[in-house]
Amino acid sequence: MTADHPLVRLETLALIAVGGFAGSNLRLFAMDLLPDVPSIVLVNAVGSAVLGLLVYEAEYTGLVGSRSRLVFTTGFLSSLTTYSTFALQTAFASSPLAMLGIVAANYGLGFTGVLAGRGLARRLSHVPAAGGETA
Repeated sequence: MTADHPLVRLETLALIAVGGFAGSNLRLFAMDLLPDVPSIVLVNAVGSAVLGLLVYEAEYTGLVGSRSRLVFTTGFLSSLTTYSTFALQTAFASSPLAMLGIVAANYGLGFTGVLAGRGLARRLSHVPAAGGETA
């Protein structure tokens, strides 16, 4: 079947939905473990790092297929991370200093995560490919 066949597209949409379900449940789990603001900072930072890894991995090695990357980025990571909760937490912060801290933590750790993901992807690009069958 070709990539534009309706069943292939339906399968991709279903996989994105499963990824979204897993990502949103992992965020809920993190929110049960940690207080509200730290849990959102954590999921946004981790999600940014994994997104950075996947985006730069595509550029450097291309080991992860485009469809798999779509499922992880559009499904799992978009449901794991949350800009809306970050924006609400910032708007309802108890003081201007708390507001500044929430913004700095989310953006600072998010950008740091992307850079860490890029660094890991660069290291993976120098790993020799293993022999054997490919998927």
